[in-house]
Amino acid sequence: MKPTYHFGDSWKRSILKTVTYRIAIIILDFVAVYLLTGKSDLAVGFVIVSNIYSSISYYIHERVWDRIKWGLVKSKS
Repeated sequence: MKPTYHFGDSWKRSILKTVTYRIAIIILDFVAVYLLTGKSDLAVGFVIVSNIYSSISYYIHERVWDRIKWGLVKSKS
């Protein structure tokens, strides 16, 4: 079995990845709701509400997974 190496992200990289991901999701959510309803005000409202609850749920999800040790591999130092 080949050794597994893990490289951690810097906090700047993590922030940039988070921001670019959220931008992509905002655009996709807006387009989907607009295509389904034809109403831009409804799409904007959905994007705002959706991003609030999805950000909170993502944070909670990450904190829960921080406590689960299953599947972790020790990195080579």
